[in-house]
Amino acid sequence: MVAVFGVLALVLLAAVVLGVVATVKTARAVRRGVERTSAQARRVVEETTLKAKKYGQPGALGELASLRLELRESMIGTRQALEAGVTDDPALREALSLLGRLREHAHALDDELRLLEREPDKGRITARLPELRQRTERVTHSADSLRWAAQDRARQFGDDELAALGREIEVEAGALRHWAPTEVEAPARSELGQDWPGGRR
Repeated sequence: MVAVFGVLALVLLAAVVLGVVATVKTARAVRRGVERTSAQARRVVEETTLKAKKYGQPGALGELASLRLELRESMIGTRQALEAGVTDDPALREALSLLGRLREHAHALDDELRLLEREPDKGRITARLPELRQRTERVTHSADSLRWAAQDRARQFGDDELAALGREIEVEAGALRHWAPTEVEAPARSELGQDWPGGRR
């Protein structure tokens, strides 16, 4: 009887532990989903705000918003392209690592641009714009280069695979066209005569 109670206690304890583990995993998954959704919502709001400033504010402030938007779009587009391709092409991991280092410079530059948006001295903004524009171009060009290289690599792999598949298909098609006619032996006439009704014997 004691053994039965011991087994039941162990089963109950295992059920409780499994329930706690499942609850923790579910909570973490929900939290990750909420964080991901919140990050996407913040990004959409910020991009919409930047577009409104770009087209709605003339002069230096509009250009600051344009630089921030250009920087953001280039970095996000490159990250998405590399992450989408790294599962099929592990060589892109190094490119992702480089992009991570480049992202640090992009964040620092974006912080400067954001702070400058609040600068009351428009002359100071105008004076700093050429240098900020040049830095933005350097960062976006580097990000674009990684993205374009990944796209060219994927396209080349696709062309190579298609060419190889085409060669295999041509070989198979050639093999299918070479057939040897099967010769059916006709039965001897004497045998046919015996089989047919009324045939000569």
